[in-house]
Amino acid sequence: MSHKDSKNRALLFADLKDPVNFVALGFGSGLSKVAPGTMGTLVAIPLYLLLQPLALGDYIAVVVAISLVGIWLCDRAAKTLGVHDHPGIVWDEIAGYLLTMVAAPPGWQWVVLGFCLFRLFDIWKPWPIKVIDRKVEGGLGIMLDDIVAALFAWGLLQLTVWFVA
Repeated sequence: MSHKDSKNRALLFADLKDPVNFVALGFGSGLSKVAPGTMGTLVAIPLYLLLQPLALGDYIAVVVAISLVGIWLCDRAAKTLGVHDHPGIVWDEIAGYLLTMVAAPPGWQWVVLGFCLFRLFDIWKPWPIKVIDRKVEGGLGIMLDDIVAALFAWGLLQLTVWFVA
């Protein structure tokens, strides 16, 4: 690990004392040395399982609230860390997975498929996700590319449900 990497890691650990950073960093999951975005998405699964029994309208309202709060949360964390869309900021992955799972049927296979589809689009970043990721600044930019990736994943998940279920 280079000096710069160790300094960034020390900064991240120090910032976990701030509740905003603690949440933006996925309750610490974004500190993973390997695939922090994937680790952040894994954190979203238990949250999804807690929210899944909600009526569809209530679930959507919670996901919208999480996403809107995420714009501010991610913006503040990025400013504190001094890095736009620092890999440790994973609240956008949490919101993205929850959006992917809107109206998903119950069952572990849908939880796993939603996870895989969201990670695929978040990592691959096809157009317009890549453009959003590069051009939109601040908390909105951090959140928006994951929201669009989630919409792609949601669409494919719903198509799969329609053909399979």
